[in-house]
Amino acid sequence: MDFGLVLQTDPPATAVVDLMRHAERRGFTYGWTFDSAVLWQEPFVIYSRILDHTERLIVGPMVTNPSTRTPEVTASTFATLNDMYGNRTVCGIGRGDSAMRVAGRKPNSLATLSESMHVIRELAEGREISVDGTPLRFPWVRDGKLPVWMAAYGPKALALAGREADGFILQLADPYLTEWMIKAVRDAAAGAGRDPSDVKICVAAPAYVGDDLAHAREQCRWFGGMVGNHVADLVTRYGEHSDLVPEALTAYIKAREGYDYAHHGRSGNPDTAFVPDEIVDRFCLLGPVEAHEEKLRVLRDLGVDQFALYAMHDAKETTIDAYGDRIIPELG
Repeated sequence: MDFGLVLQTDPPATAVVDLMRHAERRGFTYGWTFDSAVLWQEPFVIYSRILDHTERLIVGPMVTNPSTRTPEVTASTFATLNDMYGNRTVCGIGRGDSAMRVAGRKPNSLATLSESMHVIRELAEGREISVDGTPLRFPWVRDGKLPVWMAAYGPKALALAGREADGFILQLADPYLTEWMIKAVRDAAAGAGRDPSDVKICVAAPAYVGDDLAHAREQCRWFGGMVGNHVADLVTRYGEHSDLVPEALTAYIKAREGYDYAHHGRSGNPDTAFVPDEIVDRFCLLGPVEAHEEKLRVLRDLGVDQFALYAMHDAKETTIDAYGDRIIPELG
């Protein structure tokens, strides 16, 4: 199992770079960041510094979207980084939540996402493709490689990930839901004539190592609110009780009243009080090292290739070091 570190690009950017360097030294192989241009600093600028100050770390957004940058700009940015640093990037992409809604726009359609994934991959890897009827190719790309991993929750998005993405990003660590969603992705991959094992599976969730479970829950409760934004979209589309979406995912947002993106992804987010302890425990990895190892073994047995650790809490270094000292040597 690979391990990744996920950070927000809060200033100073040097602190993001330093944490990523530290994570690589402790055995992490992926460095991810949020990508929301209004809420945080521009991640691709920071990726260049991370790549310059690390040797093997693979970096990318968790996640970008098709619209805040046009697909050809996104492709060119990845291709430039890959040319400079030897194909050490990954494109995590989704419909767009915070990046779109903060700017007063709706998340992109799945059709737009599908087209964008194709354009980004083809251009970044040096192939010609038609964009809005115009053939485009980057003549300077040599031996470019860009895996495109798609974030998804709902049935249509999961099917798209299985049919077209190189990897699937699931932003929660509940074993039951992980198993259900991996099956949906793999079934779609098989139906499209692909080898299901070719689709990498990445589970991303907060991890907090420590014995004070109540404190860890409060530090990570924000995550249930973030996931709840996507769940609310699913409930709007499919209803509260649908065979297409597990109730184990949707039931907890009944008391959700609203969401202010000013607190997005931050401990103490006042809009996440509706998230019960049970959801925090299911969606995150909390407690002593042994509890993390137990849950990670379950996820690995379900087919998870990477666990990406959200570190938006007050124990970043402690948790990174605990993973580096004990968990990555055991499970990596």
